[in-house]
Amino acid sequence: MGTVLAASKAEVKLDIGGIATGVVRGRELYFEAEEYANLKPGDEVEATIVEEENENGDIELSFRSAGQQKAWSALFDAYENRKILKFRVNDANKGGLLVSYGQIQGFLPVSQLAPENYPRINGGDKGRILDKLKSFIGSDFEVKIMTLDEKDEKLIVSEKEAWQEKQKDIISQYKVGGTVEGVITALTDFGVFVSFGENLEGLIHISELAWQRIDDPSDLFKVGDKVKAEIISIEGSKIFLSTKKLLTDPWSEVEKKYKIGQAVAGTILKINPFGLFVELDADIHGLAHISQVGLTPGQKISEVFRPGEKKNFTIVSLESKEHRLGLVIAAADEPARLPAQAGAGRQDTKIKAKKRLS
Repeated sequence: MGTVLAASKAEVKLDIGGIATGVVRGRELYFEAEEYANLKPGDEVEATIVEEENENGDIELSFRSAGQQKAWSALFDAYENRKILKFRVNDANKGGLLVSYGQIQGFLPVSQLAPENYPRINGGDKGRILDKLKSFIGSDFEVKIMTLDEKDEKLIVSEKEAWQEKQKDIISQYKVGGTVEGVITALTDFGVFVSFGENLEGLIHISELAWQRIDDPSDLFKVGDKVKAEIISIEGSKIFLSTKKLLTDPWSEVEKKYKIGQAVAGTILKINPFGLFVELDADIHGLAHISQVGLTPGQKISEVFRPGEKKNFTIVSLESKEHRLGLVIAAADEPARLPAQAGAGRQDTKIKAKKRLS
């Protein structure tokens, strides 16, 4: 500890206990210039001896070394006591953010960002993800230390852990089965994220958006839409929601509308290697297995049928509890047969359909 005798942009002179004079200059002053810019005579500061006597007979001192020692001490205290610290974001790469505490450099992985800062980019475009990360340069993030090793100068931090701690009391106010109202903040291939309450965020998985099959969440929602959802699970700081739980399950009364053996018209929604997904009405979808669409050897389902086509079918199975309805294509809508197989193919299909109906 020393007392400032004089301070300038070039150097700072310190009185060391009235015994000697020390000086901080050059690189040792430059790297700490921001913190020590307003020093004035009489101020007391910490410095580390780097040379016992220079060419002028003064003790050569370093604010930087003292600052690093002080920073490492603060980091170890925060690590051991699970305290939250503020880190400055200096740069970004595809893996995360390069951060610092004083002159100590650290790393904040993408996976450890708080939900509000996590780069949810539909399709996972790496360029857009990096652009999002670079937008944080110059910002201060509150984090917890995950890994700390002074010898190897290894420091890894987590914004998510700090966020989770701050959310504990807020999340405890919510219970499974309760309902929330919020705004959609992001759409992904696997669902939508909803912001609600005091900076909370929940996920509605694609399977919980509606009772019918959904292939793309953007078919139902867009960012900014207001939604009401039921809480179906809380796992730590993760909250899972459902919009379909607040809707009447159309399959609960499906047997009043559809029966096995009933002839129905439907629109092909999607073609998969194992069959056709067919919309019978806005709520009820069925599957016509590849073995039930009248194909003959050599025919490919994707070349015979097209999404959006309307066809006639017969219901061959109905399991309301499992939300499953099986279909067979009507004879009149079977695809044209290859010449050599036409007769045999039609007979086989009719036999199969008859067996499924019995």
